[in-house]
Amino acid sequence: MTAHPLAGRFSVDASARRIRRYRWLEERVMRILGGWIALTPELPAKLLFGRHVWDCAQHADLWGRRLPELRSPAHRGEPPSEGFARLMDRIDAHDARHETVARIVAIYRVVKPHLIAAYEVHLAEANAIYEPPTRRILQRCLEEERRHTAAGAVVLTRLLAQGGQRADDWEGRLREELIAAGGLDPEVGAPVPTGPGPDPSGDLVALDSAFDPAVIEDDLAAALEAHRRALIAGDLGAVAGQIGESSGALEMYQALLPVEDAAVVAGARIGAYRIVKLALRGPSRLSIIQLEWRRGESVWRIVEGEVVRSEPLR
Repeated sequence: MTAHPLAGRFSVDASARRIRRYRWLEERVMRILGGWIALTPELPAKLLFGRHVWDCAQHADLWGRRLPELRSPAHRGEPPSEGFARLMDRIDAHDARHETVARIVAIYRVVKPHLIAAYEVHLAEANAIYEPPTRRILQRCLEEERRHTAAGAVVLTRLLAQGGQRADDWEGRLREELIAAGGLDPEVGAPVPTGPGPDPSGDLVALDSAFDPAVIEDDLAAALEAHRRALIAGDLGAVAGQIGESSGALEMYQALLPVEDAAVVAGARIGAYRIVKLALRGPSRLSIIQLEWRRGESVWRIVEGEVVRSEPLR
C-alpha cells in the first residue's frame, strides 16, 4: 500500500490482485449457476439462475478487460486462497434435484453478500481521481449483485414456504468456512451488507410456479394411486412393475418399507418428465421422496427416485 494522499488506499499491484480475485469468483459463480440450471426442478429458481449467469459473465469480462490497464495479464483470475476454492467446490457439489434451497442459500445468502461487501469496501477506498474505470465497474457490479441477492431472497422465501426443503445450519457453516478461508481479502474480512435491497421484480420470472398436485394428468394420477396402494400393501412386485429398468427406486423403497400411508404432496412438469413428491409415513419415520416419472409407449414409468427428507415421528 502507498501512503501518498492522492493515490488511494491500494497500490496498482494490490488493486490488480483484488480484481483477479473478483474475476475468478464471478466466473466461478457463473459456471456453478449454469451447471445447476438443468438440475433444478423449481421453475422460479431455474430461471433465476439463468438470468444471473449472464450478469456474472459480464462482470467477469469487465474485470478481465480492466486487468491489462493495471499491468496484469488480461482475463486471468485467481482464487484468494485454497480454502476459498475448496469452499466453492463444496457449494458446486450440491447438484441433487432436492438441493435447490441449499444452492440458493450458498450463492444468494453467503457468496454474493460477501462479494457485495468486498465491492463496497473497494469502492469506498478507490481514488476518485486516479481510478474512475475501477469505480465505474464496481458501481455496475454492485447494483446488479444487490439486485441478485434481493431476487434470491424472494425465491428462497417462496421455496421455504412450500416445505420439503430446509436450510438447517448450512448458511452458518458456510459463513464460518468463508471467514476461516480469509474471504476475498483478509483485510476486508467477511462483512454482510446491510440496508434495504433494490427492487428485484425484473429478475423474477414464473414466481407463482410451484410444485402443485393439480398439474398431474388423469392417467398419471391413476398410476400414482396404484403406486400408493402398492406401497401401503407392501407389494414390491407391483411397485417394481412401475419402475424403469435403469432406476434405483426399488432399492430406495426396500429401505423405506413398511409404509402405513402414502400421499402425493406436490407435482411439477419439467419437459417430458413429471416430478412428484410423496409423503410416506411408516411406523416410526416420515419420509419425503421425489419421483421422476416419464410416459413410455403406453404407461408412465419411474425413471428416478430419491429421498428428500426423512425424520423420526414424534
